[in-house]
Amino acid sequence: MAGIYVHIPFCKSRCAYCDFFSTTRAGDAENYVRALSREVVLRRGEVLSEGRACSAQVATIYFGGGTPSMLTPRQLEDILGVIRRSYAIAPDAEVTLEMNPDDVGRWPDVAALGVNRVSLGVQTFDDGLLTLIRRRHDARTAVEAVRSLQRQGIGNISIDLIYGLPGQTLELWRHDLDTAFALGIQHISAYALSFEPGTLLSRWRSEGRVSEAPDELSVEMFAMLCDRARQAGFQHYEISNFARPGCASRHNSSYWAGTPYLGFGPAAHSFDGLRTRRANVPDLDEYLRCWSSDDQQALDEDARPQTATLEVLSDDELYEETVMCGLRTARGIDLSDIERRFGAERLRMLIATAERHIRTGRLQRSGNVLCINEKSLMVSDDIMSDFML
Repeated sequence: MAGIYVHIPFCKSRCAYCDFFSTTRAGDAENYVRALSREVVLRRGEVLSEGRACSAQVATIYFGGGTPSMLTPRQLEDILGVIRRSYAIAPDAEVTLEMNPDDVGRWPDVAALGVNRVSLGVQTFDDGLLTLIRRRHDARTAVEAVRSLQRQGIGNISIDLIYGLPGQTLELWRHDLDTAFALGIQHISAYALSFEPGTLLSRWRSEGRVSEAPDELSVEMFAMLCDRARQAGFQHYEISNFARPGCASRHNSSYWAGTPYLGFGPAAHSFDGLRTRRANVPDLDEYLRCWSSDDQQALDEDARPQTATLEVLSDDELYEETVMCGLRTARGIDLSDIERRFGAERLRMLIATAERHIRTGRLQRSGNVLCINEKSLMVSDDIMSDFML
């Protein structure tokens, strides 16, 4: 079963921590929807996995960004219509829309458009921290956005939270978690703040205006998150993701499982399920130039615009990716799958590397499954690096 990712690059303003590809040129949205629709149609014959074209059933559709909720409901409906006419969509497909809390009021009936899951970019329920990181909403708006979506019939709501923000205390983080779990949501994605190059926060850090949270505080915050989620009946199914039973993100889980998917829009990535990755150029002007032609003959299957780069993964790269993705999740690594795909010698090396982490309790093995102990997830990068070739 394939997935589809749709990148909507528009934002009203840029958040202080964000390094995703985005633009504030919202006036290009209508032209963008037309160009995106052409890409969706013209790539429908693309091979996603051995012996399968993307006409195979699509299990998930994910609108990410940027800020997808900056589109109008009609524009989203148009994009979904093109996808449904071009691909075989599973009857129970998960359709996720990322939204900003302050946009929800412009969307009176998200469910009627075919969306059945919303990922809400809350980040924190503290107004001072929201102002610091340049979010457009306040805490009250975020709470009302969740309630509005619930009234609209969206039964699978996820919120994003960030911990380790400059000036964020353990008490403020506890307030964020208490507020989130009291809202009756189904999913939380919680990320430790990282200072990415080129972001406003990184510049402020270099100027001495903000500083990173101490490692000890971030570890405490993560431990509090895990405990609070467990008490609320959430399952910790991936390093940064927690869900009520049956509400894990099917789309994101497919990434970690190596499922084929198509990515549409500038900076979007695709994977054929075997070893080939495609990356669309992160340039809105180039994307519009290539996909907005009115000359349909110039855009036929044999003369598609060259708007992407391809990467063919080696056996070693596939192995490393399989190990890394497996260790990120509660399902862990299937050792029999490692042997089947990469051979007995590679499995022997993996087990030898794992043994010392098993002895320290960082890793645990149950039969043919190897996974990271939850208490060691904050140092998962150190563990994973030992398995890299």
